[in-house]
Amino acid sequence: MTTSTAVPTGNTYDKYASANPIERRLMARFMARFDAMLPVRTPARVLEVGVGEGQIAARVRERYPGAAIAGIDLPDPSLADHWRTRALPGAFADIVALPFPDASFDLVLAIEVLEHVPQPDAALREIARVAAGDVLVSVPREPLWRVANIARGKYLAALGNTPGHVQHWSRRRFTAVVGCVLDVTAVSNPPPWTMVAARVRA
Repeated sequence: MTTSTAVPTGNTYDKYASANPIERRLMARFMARFDAMLPVRTPARVLEVGVGEGQIAARVRERYPGAAIAGIDLPDPSLADHWRTRALPGAFADIVALPFPDASFDLVLAIEVLEHVPQPDAALREIARVAAGDVLVSVPREPLWRVANIARGKYLAALGNTPGHVQHWSRRRFTAVVGCVLDVTAVSNPPPWTMVAARVRA
């Protein structure tokens, strides 16, 4: 995330814990695709950028129990409480100025983050800088995301735009944005998201 106070922290809407059966089905598909897009080889070091409350990091820890997993997000004491509850090493940091040396992590994740970032190109360059190998990113797919919000009666005054979403990408456009910085290896579209796996360039 970025240090702008306009950027919300954590989940604006907790899709991970939704009781709605349709949303639960969509999230199950999302998580299944996420699991499938993770590297087969166990990374030694993992960073989640925009870790939020830590749901994704906790899932990654179950997948790779031997990996050292860290997370960063915007300053928010309530997020730090979640990290402590999950025993997740977390820190407050800016996505465009990550406090890590080059090539520090075998896997870097930015799941449902870049749509909040005013400078996504700079954020991707910084993610590429700290990554030593694999990167996995996802964003809402437009205009499908807004249509889905309107269908459930949310954010109607904003034409379905979730608060804090300042970037709006189609599948093709987001893949191209990632491809300007990283080598794209796979793309998946669990509705209503786009998920891109990539690797740092040699």
